[in-house]
Amino acid sequence: MDYEALLDLATELGYQLAMNGAETFRIEESIVRILKSYGARAEAFAIPNCLTVSIRTPDGNALTRMRRIGYHGNNLDGVEKLSNLSRRICLEKPEPALIERWLEETKKQRLEFSWTVRLLGSFLGAGGFSILFGGTWRDALCAGVCGLFMGAIDTILDRFHANPFFRTILEAFLMAVPAYAMGAYGLADNSDAVVIGALMLLVPGLLFTNAMRDIIFGDTNSGTNRIVQVFLIAAAIALGTGAAWNLAETLWGTPLAALAGGYPYFFQAAACFIACAGFSILFNIHGMGTLLCCLGGVLSWSVYFFALRLGSADLTAYFLASVFAAAYSEIMARIRKFPAISYLVVSIFPLIPGASVYYTMNYIVRQETENVYGQGLYTVAVAGIIAVAILMVSTIARWGSLKKT
Repeated sequence: MDYEALLDLATELGYQLAMNGAETFRIEESIVRILKSYGARAEAFAIPNCLTVSIRTPDGNALTRMRRIGYHGNNLDGVEKLSNLSRRICLEKPEPALIERWLEETKKQRLEFSWTVRLLGSFLGAGGFSILFGGTWRDALCAGVCGLFMGAIDTILDRFHANPFFRTILEAFLMAVPAYAMGAYGLADNSDAVVIGALMLLVPGLLFTNAMRDIIFGDTNSGTNRIVQVFLIAAAIALGTGAAWNLAETLWGTPLAALAGGYPYFFQAAACFIACAGFSILFNIHGMGTLLCCLGGVLSWSVYFFALRLGSADLTAYFLASVFAAAYSEIMARIRKFPAISYLVVSIFPLIPGASVYYTMNYIVRQETENVYGQGLYTVAVAGIIAVAILMVSTIARWGSLKKT
């Protein structure tokens, strides 16, 4: 066996997983399982920007490879296909030349939506969440237009590999100013609903979910790194929308902030489905997975909706819904033999407190100190509850898998 070539290919597969947005544990386990299936003692260490792989061959030679993980997007279709390839390699144990051919074929088979379809995803995601957060149909259309605008800006900045922190500030600002202008000129009924709906496109849902799953599997360095990135992006969103609020207040007066709300269940469920469909496109999920992810989002939000109607406290409803989203994702992953992250990131998205993040920023801009503390603590509490629910369900699922093996 040519262990030099095998190590190169296993490292390349792990690198491709990382560049497509896979969790740290998936990257490391895929590499180690492939190398161990060929009789090598293997170690893999991955963090968000670096991958190191070492093996000791049966004849005692020690070999090491390291790859720098640079700027990348989120392609969950790629994660699914590469994960399936790693399982196939472990089962069939082909020669390195055949592995190389399979890897090249897999990279070519990854499906990616065109930029026009991704813009549609931005429109649907922003518009759907605008209604879910209490906006009118006019607000949803305005939010969709802002989503289109932000998606176009993101496509342009993507080509320049712009710094995520500063691009988020810029995108939040350039999205919020038109939203407030639409409210000022009567095109939108409520500027807040427009901004919040479009703002969900910037919320780092996959980053947050991967951070939680990294921590579950003991990858504390990666998990902490990702959590810091989440806080930085949240701060960037606050800075961008805060600057836009100040500019809008100077130009047109205080933006309108009277949410409609009170929509019937089925109306809200339809809006949730539309929003989740948009985010499935943005996360590059294809085929039956798209429908299942959207269904997971609607069902998770429904658990929250009916828990409130049955008298549960708000935070309790968030916990129950998050537990359902995590459990649904683990079940779908085992039924379909696909990574759970694809289902989890969309299923959990309707529960992410995007509106609470926005209002916390809003109170900071208005210098309403008491409201800042109250809204800020509520935002942290909701995020913490979602994290605990994901940790609990994923830990139980992981324990069950280890027990079987």
